Amino acid sequence: MPLTIDGIHSVFLFEGGVRKTIHHFKYGNRQSLTVTLAQLMADHWHTDVMPADLLVPVPLHPARQRERGYNQSDLLARALGDMINLPVMTTGLKRVRHTQSQMSLNAADRRENVQGAFVYDSRRDNIISDQRVIVIDDVCTTGSTLEACSLALKDAGASTVWGFTLARAKHHTRPITEREKGDNDAGHIEGKERGDH
Repeated sequence: MPLTIDGIHSVFLFEGGVRKTIHHFKYGNRQSLTVTLAQLMADHWHTDVMPADLLVPVPLHPARQRERGYNQSDLLARALGDMINLPVMTTGLKRVRHTQSQMSLNAADRRENVQGAFVYDSRRDNIISDQRVIVIDDVCTTGSTLEACSLALKDAGASTVWGFTLARAKHHTRPITEREKGDNDAGHIEGKERGDH
């Protein structure tokens, strides 16, 4: 089945110090890291701009957000939006199914786990129609979560959907989209290997 997402960009590989920092940010209540991490994403953005009208953070299920106390993707999106002067839509895209944690799942199970987990609620105002959307998340492992978000957003009328994450798994197995073929960027940022598209 062809992917609906137009592409995924990541700043770093999810390893070493980057992995440890994101773990603290996500699970250790280190919200103070938000601006620093968003700035790294903004620096990357300015060297590799994607077509965009607005940013949309990957939503947590309400139960998961109550448990954690915050949504790290939402924090990143808000800070990044201020830095690159793009609006952030934090309503509309919703996680309607409380999925199992993706950490212990393989690629096929991750895809099945998030299938149908996201919907776009357009009852108030469908501001997503004909918009070029960037979905923000902290880590891309297989791309399953970003693809599931893309499906919901394109069903609601988004013209394009790209994913943008702080890091990606070193051995992630996400298929390359048509738009990404031929893109052989192998740049580095501050001495760390940069995440590929």
